[in-house]
Amino acid sequence: MKFNRPPQPDNWATPKEFYNKLNKRFIFDFDPCPLNHDLTKWNGLEIEWGARNFVNPPYSKKLKEAFVKKAIEQSKKGKLSVILLPASTDTILFHEVILPNAQIEFVKGRLRFEGYNKDGEFCNHPAQKGSMLVIIKPK
Repeated sequence: MKFNRPPQPDNWATPKEFYNKLNKRFIFDFDPCPLNHDLTKWNGLEIEWGARNFVNPPYSKKLKEAFVKKAIEQSKKGKLSVILLPASTDTILFHEVILPNAQIEFVKGRLRFEGYNKDGEFCNHPAQKGSMLVIIKPK
């Protein structure tokens, strides 16, 4: 028997302290997928990015992959992207797309993302798995 459950939201905030440390290190000037962004205004997959990008994409498979590939395209235009992703090292995306194009840094411990679950309740629980930074440097 199949149950129809509302999908888990795909919009979670990067912990502020973690972001601030990254921003101090990389000095970001753009976020192509900001929290609670209105896609009718612009879509981060369809526009040019800044010179130094912080990317915490939605973690659904298609969007995560699309933002990684867009970051690789942007690197060919001289742009840096730092992407925060779940540490899924057993995927095709990791082995065939990320590894050949990026520097990887694993995050110690589990981050606490903030957002609302499928029941509309505010959550600040540790992530279900570890995280990694995918650093795609300008080419």
